Amino acid sequence: MNIKVSGYTKRAIIGGLISLAFIGLGTLMLGNLSGYEAKVLIKSSLTGLNTLCNTIVLASATILALMLTLLGVSSGTNSKLKNDHYMHIMQIAKLDTAIFIASLLFFLVFNLPVTESENIPSSYFDAIYYITIAVSAILSSALIVVVLMLYNTIINIIKIIGLGRTDHPLIKDSDDDKSDEENENSEG
Repeated sequence: MNIKVSGYTKRAIIGGLISLAFIGLGTLMLGNLSGYEAKVLIKSSLTGLNTLCNTIVLASATILALMLTLLGVSSGTNSKLKNDHYMHIMQIAKLDTAIFIASLLFFLVFNLPVTESENIPSSYFDAIYYITIAVSAILSSALIVVVLMLYNTIINIIKIIGLGRTDHPLIKDSDDDKSDEENENSEG
């Protein structure tokens, strides 16, 4: 499967990577931790991590539901939109679904009473702490990517429908209609 990444998606990914770098920089400022310090930090941050995962789950589910409205608006427009527009929406939906699933799974994992366990050596807690920070950073950055991708899609729809641009790169012209017909005839 060949996935085409548009310039809009590349910019959204860059935005997510910048946010990931800021979060990583904050983690580096903490310095090295001992197992005991990490255990204390895990205990104090679990509530926040659970809230973060819960918020990401709710946000990604809401985004998926609102994307149905976006599809309705897209298909109801007088302008014929290129397949690239719908492929972009599908990329957003796939990424958002993956974030939803990952956030829900990590929400469950973060609810395990790891800090209460006597079987885990204290030297493991620093690794557990950094893993929890990495997971929360990646999930947060991924949601930022989804929001930026959705923002770009909404801006394009506003330009096409609201502002009536007829020269937008996502609007099909008569040449596109002919090539779609040729593709359908060659597949059928």
